[in-house]
Amino acid sequence: MAKAKKPKYTFAVKKAVQDYARENKMMVGSDSYDAINNAIYNMLTEASSRCKANKRKTLKAYDF
Repeated sequence: MAKAKKPKYTFAVKKAVQDYARENKMMVGSDSYDAINNAIYNMLTEASSRCKANKRKTLKAYDF
């Protein structure tokens, strides 16, 4: 089984995630940040594939 590709960038700001969790009376586990980052990476990868399939170079809202 191939290892999942690790994102090159960090997309989510930890403080923003913590603030959101606190507003909803929740806590954030330390492993959550990697999961959030991977989810955003996958979302961007899928959106960029749709964008390229439509022969565009600009990501648009409907690609997501």
